[in-house]
Amino acid sequence: MKEKKVLGPTYERGKPTQPLSWMKKLSDRAEMLKFLKTGERYWFSQEGYGSERRKTPA
Repeated sequence: MKEKKVLGPTYERGKPTQPLSWMKKLSDRAEMLKFLKTGERYWFSQEGYGSERRKTPA
């Protein structure tokens, strides 16, 4: 078996110093609406979304 290099931690420990502003990452109104609709569909859909869907209802 070939040895592989193991990477160290790639993040800084601690709490964020300022909140993440998601609106600054999106360039225009259409992108913002798409982002919000996708999140709404994920959190509020009845049958599940993508890999979150259950094969048998709870």
